[in-house]
Amino acid sequence: MEVTGEWSLALSVGPSLPAAPEWPPRPAGVTRRPVRLTELVQPSTFDGARCAAELSLVEQMKAQLDAYQLAVVKQLADQRPDLWDLTPDDPGGKAEGWVPARTFAGVTEFFVDELAVVLGCSPTRAHTLADTALVLTEQLPTTWEALADGRIDVTRARAIAKALGWQAPEVDPDIVAAVETRALGWALDGETPGRLQERTAAALVELDAAAADRRRKRAEKLADTRIRNVRDGMAEFVLDLPVDVAVACRDAVDSYARTWKADGDTRPIGQLRTLVAADLILRPWDTSREPVTAHITVVAPLGSLGGPGAGDVEECGSVSGHPITAAHLRDLLHELDALCPGGLQAPAGGSVGVSLVDPATGALRATVTHAQLRRLARRGCTDHPDTACTCSLVDRPPRTDRYEPTPAQRRWVKARDGGCRHPGCRRPAACTDPDHVVPHGAGGNTDCTNLCCLCRRHHRIKTHARGWHFAMTPDGVLSVTTPSGITRTTRPPGTAPPVTAAVTAPAHDGDLPSF
Repeated sequence: MEVTGEWSLALSVGPSLPAAPEWPPRPAGVTRRPVRLTELVQPSTFDGARCAAELSLVEQMKAQLDAYQLAVVKQLADQRPDLWDLTPDDPGGKAEGWVPARTFAGVTEFFVDELAVVLGCSPTRAHTLADTALVLTEQLPTTWEALADGRIDVTRARAIAKALGWQAPEVDPDIVAAVETRALGWALDGETPGRLQERTAAALVELDAAAADRRRKRAEKLADTRIRNVRDGMAEFVLDLPVDVAVACRDAVDSYARTWKADGDTRPIGQLRTLVAADLILRPWDTSREPVTAHITVVAPLGSLGGPGAGDVEECGSVSGHPITAAHLRDLLHELDALCPGGLQAPAGGSVGVSLVDPATGALRATVTHAQLRRLARRGCTDHPDTACTCSLVDRPPRTDRYEPTPAQRRWVKARDGGCRHPGCRRPAACTDPDHVVPHGAGGNTDCTNLCCLCRRHHRIKTHARGWHFAMTPDGVLSVTTPSGITRTTRPPGTAPPVTAAVTAPAHDGDLPSF
């Protein structure tokens, strides 16, 4: 659409309108989408001064929206009291010392999890947002007002919140208010967020000498380790340490790496530092400790499982897919043996598993160990030892009548899911439990179509938290709905549509959760 005249952006609020009637059917070849701002206000016509003015306006509007978002987060927190949270002494209650992040007094322990699903973000980002919202709206209202007026941005507001938040009851509120006033002056003068946080924390120490010690002890309690994926198969392993300990660790790593360099190692010094740090943690030379081993899973698409080609006759199709025959296994074993000299081998003390997946959909068909693969490929079909039959030698583990999943089901479900299936969670499969989506006590089967991997925290949410709703289709597509009605879906890694009918777990909406 072509617009004439001078248009500009503005942030406005209007009355809520009734839902618009449904659009008529879309003509062929027509795409329906919202009008883009750049189609109404065209930056291509701006000179330098107009660009600067528009950027300043956008920052002001973003600050106003950020303040509004924080107020909405605060309201959602107020609607999620901890009245129904389990205590550490209750069955299924949280274990003290296992959740390093700060909890919020009077708010359910699962509030951050709901916020993460609502926003479609990581739990870490959701916790930061919740922390900032509660600090600014409850403890530092003057800073929130400056943000709502567009006078400071959210990064500077967050810097002040990090320095002054959660000081009560140890610090007199008048002292916090005095430091907040000084910090806002620095923020309005354009101090950078990092420097603003440092100056604000230092100003608090000037008026309350014990504040620094309290902050240090609080930071030590919140310390943790984390992994951040970066690029090209690399990751960062981050540790929160006291400054003196961190410096000592870095000096030790650097010293050992320089020793290797002096002994003639030609690799870059940075690479040597990382290898030294890994050795000091894993201690491969220390035989007095239980060795750290690895389990390698090879994901193997079976090329002939995609179904018959044109003109072929499907001899043995079934709901679970085409059979995995002895010929398939022999071909796969031949490919694995050709991967490296001597064939694929398990690491010392570890193991190798093979996940057989459908090449068309990526769906997991079966799991076998390397030893089982060799044995089955060598033995073949016992019913037809002298013919190239189409009998399936491996498939998904069958249902069991008992509550506990069988070892084969555990291997299969962990291979399918690869980790916790709750939206946004990245805990690996080794840190999860295969959980019944429909509880066993409510008629749920102990079957791979009713089992999914959940870490202990999200297992507790599904079982004990009020208002949460879980459902899973037979092909493993998990849908999680929050008490506020937002649904997010996760799919087993590597799989693609279609989606079939779901099995549904009852939500804990009205009554207290049963134990």
